[in-house]
Amino acid sequence: MKYPTRLSDAVHVLAFLALHPGAALTSDRIAVSIRTNPAYIRQLMSALRKGGLITSVKGHPRPALTREPDDVSLLDVYRAIEGDRPILHQDTHTNPDCGVGVNIQLAIRDCYDEIQRAAEARMSAITLQDIIDTYRKKAGVNNETDV
Repeated sequence: MKYPTRLSDAVHVLAFLALHPGAALTSDRIAVSIRTNPAYIRQLMSALRKGGLITSVKGHPRPALTREPDDVSLLDVYRAIEGDRPILHQDTHTNPDCGVGVNIQLAIRDCYDEIQRAAEARMSAITLQDIIDTYRKKAGVNNETDV
C-alpha cells in the first residue's frame, strides 16, 4: 500500500520557497528535491495557489509565499491540499446485512471525529517556520543564508 504524501510534499515545496526567496524555482528544480515529476509539483503548487499560500505567474519561475512562514500553519497547508477531507477514512463498503459491518462504522466515526479535532488543533499550532527551524537544526544549518 502506498501512503499519501501530498501534505509532506506540499510542506516541502513551501519550505523550499521560503529557503530560496527570489530564486528561479521551476517545477523541474523543485521536483528534483522531492524526487518526483514536475507535473505533480505543478498540481501541488496549483492547490497551494488556490489555497492562498503562494503566488506564481505562469511562465515565470519565481513562486513566492503569500505570508511569512510563521503565519502559515500545517493545518493551512492541509486545507489547501486536501480541502475538508478528513485525515482518517471509514470503509463505506461493509456488508449492510451484517450487524457488525453497519454498526462498527458508526462507532468508528465517533472515534475518527475525535481524532480529527485533536489533529486539527495540533496542526494549527505548528507553523511552517517551526518546520524550517527544525530542518535547520537537523541539517546543521546555522543561519538563513545556509540551506
